[in-house]
Amino acid sequence: MIHDDRAVFRRVLLTMGCLCLIGTASSGCAWFGGNPKPGWIDGADSDYPPAHYVIGVGQADNRNSAADQAYAAIARVFKAEVTAQAKDWESYLLIENRGSTNAERRLTLDTVTRVSTDKVIENVRIADAWHDADRGLYYALAVMSRSQAEASLMDRMAALDRAVESDVAESRGMTDKLGKIRNLRRAARNLVLREAYNADLRVIRPSGRGTAAAYDVNELSNELERFLATNLVLTVQVSGDHAEPIQRALTEGLIREGLTVKTDAAGGGGVAPELLVRGTVRLFPIQVKDPNFKYVRWCSDFDIVEAATRRVVGAVARGGKEGHLTEREATAKTLRVAQRELSSEAATAIAAHIFGEATLPAPAAMPAGCPREDVSAQRDSQGAVYLKQKEE
Repeated sequence: MIHDDRAVFRRVLLTMGCLCLIGTASSGCAWFGGNPKPGWIDGADSDYPPAHYVIGVGQADNRNSAADQAYAAIARVFKAEVTAQAKDWESYLLIENRGSTNAERRLTLDTVTRVSTDKVIENVRIADAWHDADRGLYYALAVMSRSQAEASLMDRMAALDRAVESDVAESRGMTDKLGKIRNLRRAARNLVLREAYNADLRVIRPSGRGTAAAYDVNELSNELERFLATNLVLTVQVSGDHAEPIQRALTEGLIREGLTVKTDAAGGGGVAPELLVRGTVRLFPIQVKDPNFKYVRWCSDFDIVEAATRRVVGAVARGGKEGHLTEREATAKTLRVAQRELSSEAATAIAAHIFGEATLPAPAAMPAGCPREDVSAQRDSQGAVYLKQKEE
């Protein structure tokens, strides 16, 4: 009965709004015959009380943009809460981007925030809209039911809790080093996402309280970091053109990905290297029909090798070309590009393979990156690529 009375009341208001159009062009008589200015524009609406709804108001010069702004208003509330919790994830963020800039750590946090917020926004709908004809503005009201959103988040958090518990238990019972690292890494990632959902839950619940996890992000991240430092030491060996700066760039990239890299063959500190990243880089001029520029191509072939067994577990090949006014300038530019790409793309691919987040192709499936006309790409008895200069 209450709902019927409310519907009748709204029809009366709509009729009054239509009559309003006859007499005056009031700003309160604009949307399809003129609903009066709704209370939610000023932050109050009895239909969507704050105890039961999270609301966002958007304003723009067209309906779609106003709706987008309303969604964004709610998203900002959740993003602010997730960002406020970031201090508790500092160890995880440092492992993700050790030695990197604040901007890169910020990117990691923004990625987590976006994944979390996108899930929350699934529960948001546009409940009302209004057009101010005098000002030419559209308004939209986005609403989220606190109870529905809470139930959705609790389901996701419970699933993540189960996944984290399984990965941690499995990692602590494994003797395989890579398997242990991959389980711990996956657990840490899921725990950070779970904590982002928990920050969202604090916004949704009127009490502002979340639900604690069984594990702490910092403690789990520190456990992973300690194991990486003492049980998965890498060495990098680069041969070919400009080997020293290339090796330094790749080493810095792997460290930035959270891996421990030693520059000496013994691994340093009495810790023998577990994996060897070895490869060859070439830079050479090429003929291009361009009267203004000289071009230099670069190519690289790298393998990831188990130090104890000499088994090749993955391969990476990268290359490209750059041009400049002189061959010397083209070579310098090409070297900078090669360093940048090996430090970022190649290092990221190698780290993702080690952490189990992606799979590098097997050596037999990875063609040599350097062109056949300049070098003869061959593989040794273990499948690793090595480049042999063709005989004149």
